[in-house]
Amino acid sequence: MSHEEFAEYATTYARDHGERGTLSVRQLQRLLSPRPDGTPRPRPATRRLLEQIFDTPVDVLLAAPGEEAGADIDGWDRQVSALNRDIAAAQRVGHDAIAQFTIQIDSTRRLDRRFGAAALLDPLRLHLDHIETLLVHATAGETVRALAALLADGHALAAWQALDLGRLTDAWRHSGLACDAARAAQSPALLAHALAERTVILADAGRTADSVELSERARTAGDRSSDLLRSWLAAAHGEALAAHGLQDDSLHAFDDAVRCLPDHVDPDDGEPYITLGPAHLARWRGHALARFGHRDAVPVLVEALAAHDADFTRAEAGIHVDLAAAYLATGDRKSATRHRDRARTVSDAVRSRRQHRRIAALPLV
Repeated sequence: MSHEEFAEYATTYARDHGERGTLSVRQLQRLLSPRPDGTPRPRPATRRLLEQIFDTPVDVLLAAPGEEAGADIDGWDRQVSALNRDIAAAQRVGHDAIAQFTIQIDSTRRLDRRFGAAALLDPLRLHLDHIETLLVHATAGETVRALAALLADGHALAAWQALDLGRLTDAWRHSGLACDAARAAQSPALLAHALAERTVILADAGRTADSVELSERARTAGDRSSDLLRSWLAAAHGEALAAHGLQDDSLHAFDDAVRCLPDHVDPDDGEPYITLGPAHLARWRGHALARFGHRDAVPVLVEALAAHDADFTRAEAGIHVDLAAAYLATGDRKSATRHRDRARTVSDAVRSRRQHRRIAALPLV
């Protein structure tokens, strides 16, 4: 690289990895230019940045050619330096850092609802890689559990985004990482949530029997969780049962979800992030009814659409797909076509391949 290219690379690397160091072209030239009084020492933040980029102690980086030979048998000194650096970084994680990491994931979630995942998944992955590096090098139990809980939440979000973008393998991998992180966090609630999310991936892949079995395990894992989570798990079970064609069992599960849904929700730091209310449950139930061609599908979905929160753009596309299917079951092709076209418009806006795949499956010309 030229000096300018490397300085730009270092700036981008620092931003993506949470490093505070900077490296201008002038600084780089000063470090590279031999001087009679010795090579200038970089500032501590710049030193950490260079060591992070090259995974090599800065003394070795700035040494004259050949000076470092034999000084580091089998790279031991370099490995010790790197390990100490990473452990020290993990030890700097406190409540304020956890709060900032959480804010970033929540911000991604809110943007995803409205604009879709296309521009958000890769930055989220970088954020999760940073958290995972800290987790691997954390030694304090409280820090380990807090970082693991963040990873469980973040990978669950990444799994949903990947599924919506049509990246099935990535979705499965992220959901598995969410399960692993939930276990590391020692959180049955987070594990139940991650397992239930996997049921959607299984159903989309056509493995509906496996989806039903896993959703039952998820409900069992979360049977001592909050009313809100138990309601969500019951609804996820109902959706899995609907995908497998078990109408009565599915509708009973949705009845359970309504019974569990609390009138008031207090934030619980120990539970996964869930947005759930009567309108969301109506949307899920309507989706199941549309699968069965049930006569109640249209009124339930029309009511769900009327109560729908406009911030959930991708969910709106799903409601229109379900309404198109429901109207087709009644023989009303005109209404079905209207909702199909609206679903396509909204899906285009958020670039949802998952909804486009559902639209393409509708038997409409």
